[in-house]
Amino acid sequence: MTSTVPALGTRSAEGSALQAVLLDMDGTLVDTEGFWWDVEVEVFAALGHTLDESWKHVVVGGPMTRSAGFLIEATGADIPLAELSLLLNEGFEARISTGLPLKPGAARLLAELHQHGIPTALVSASHRRIIDRVLTVLGPHHFALSIAGDEVTRTKPFPDPYLLAATGLGAHPSRCAVVEDTATGVAAAEAAGCHVVAVPSLAPIGPAARRTVVSSLEQVDLAFLRGLMTEMP
Repeated sequence: MTSTVPALGTRSAEGSALQAVLLDMDGTLVDTEGFWWDVEVEVFAALGHTLDESWKHVVVGGPMTRSAGFLIEATGADIPLAELSLLLNEGFEARISTGLPLKPGAARLLAELHQHGIPTALVSASHRRIIDRVLTVLGPHHFALSIAGDEVTRTKPFPDPYLLAATGLGAHPSRCAVVEDTATGVAAAEAAGCHVVAVPSLAPIGPAARRTVVSSLEQVDLAFLRGLMTEMP
């Protein structure tokens, strides 16, 4: 997905240092983290294995290769990683075909960013096939570009996806606000040098330098995101 991005100086309101907003997908904009776990449980049950509930926090928010690889090792399942990834993606697609719930505040935030012409990117560890399905619900017009986990050599928790998104929008990472829901995504965004808004989904995330923690996207709007930049050099 590509679009024409205006010059840096015209992107945001006068006096604002915010150059772009980079948004995670699963668990941040769409309420799907539980979907992934349910699919993993079903797939491994068909393989004759029961997943331990404690593993849920290990696999959440990570790339497919990491989460699927962990589950193969933990269960001893006799299945290649590529085959398991295919089964998980197919199961997830089937699950979201019956309905895809947005997180509270997601639609309003996307509409506001679009209305004010804020360059926005969707940055996810999910594969392209999944992102494209979800974009039909979120509205592809809300995003100047999207980055998929299977399109980068190193995905979250490495900074590469967020650095790629910032570059694609012509923004400096330190002037980008990232919205994430997991420790893995937060680590990636902070390693890229972005200011992070954490909206924890399945596991708690504590506050830190250049990190603001909120309980819901309903607390996040454009004024809030611009305000994050005011104390930055």
